[in-house]
Amino acid sequence: MDPRLAGIDRRLADVRRIVAVTGGKGGIGKTFLAANLGAVAALGGKSVVLVDLDLGGANLHTCLGVRGSARVNLTDFLDDRVPDLEKVAIETPIPKLRLILGALGQAGAAETTQTQRATLLDALRALPADLVILDLAAGSDRPTLDFFLVSDESFVVVTPEPTSIENAYAFLRGAFYRRLAQAMQTSPVRDLVREGMAARNERGIRTPADLLEHVERIDADEGARFRRLLDEFRPRLILNQVRSSEDVKIGFSIQSACKKYFGFALEYVGYVNFDDAVWRSVKASKPLVLAHPQSDGALYIRRIVKKILEG
Repeated sequence: MDPRLAGIDRRLADVRRIVAVTGGKGGIGKTFLAANLGAVAALGGKSVVLVDLDLGGANLHTCLGVRGSARVNLTDFLDDRVPDLEKVAIETPIPKLRLILGALGQAGAAETTQTQRATLLDALRALPADLVILDLAAGSDRPTLDFFLVSDESFVVVTPEPTSIENAYAFLRGAFYRRLAQAMQTSPVRDLVREGMAARNERGIRTPADLLEHVERIDADEGARFRRLLDEFRPRLILNQVRSSEDVKIGFSIQSACKKYFGFALEYVGYVNFDDAVWRSVKASKPLVLAHPQSDGALYIRRIVKKILEG
């Protein structure tokens, strides 16, 4: 076992969970991070399955040095050509790390039904692995939100750029409202909730915190239920491509803004600095923690994994 990962096997003892990684926009390094998080956990001695759920642009295999063409993939399971999801998982160059390929070059592959997603979730939970890591598509489409919400731990990757930050806020707002819509389908204030979720509404509701105030004024019991949903919604944040101490502070600013304006807690679990070793590892189709284990980027990734496993 890599000595830099000493103790991770102990922290992973009895862990069996699904982790989702996504972001509000593409090009932020979410796939890179998913691959490296999986590699660190596998090097720590536990069985890991990485699942490429970016069905419209699957490329997780490239980060691991795996050829994707002419291989069984997730669409074979979704279309019932392969009934057992475990048989879709293929070996990678990293011991104890397997990969479920996304759909490669198949038109319409990104479209899944709610029934398919429910079936897939059941199959994911049945996989014989300590950790299942989902590399989700970027953006706020319904499949991405659904898998983000049902995962045991959900991570949003953000870069210190205005477009990435703006899209992250939009994603988090959309994710909470998706959860709210599912939880309050039979609520006596469901019509108010639907109205408040609209981007433009006559009541001037702009955030979950605004909506909560309106619900509490109308129905105290439903307001208390709404507040519990806010308290239970605890996504986690990873800041990527950090170049300065001011960039590092952006993560705390996002965390504070989510609490103040949205009303839910966002945990800032860490950051990964901008590092030339990153693009060299991507070019070599190898996880950074293996290609350049002494690099700053690899160090920060191991710190994040350590914090995840301990927390």
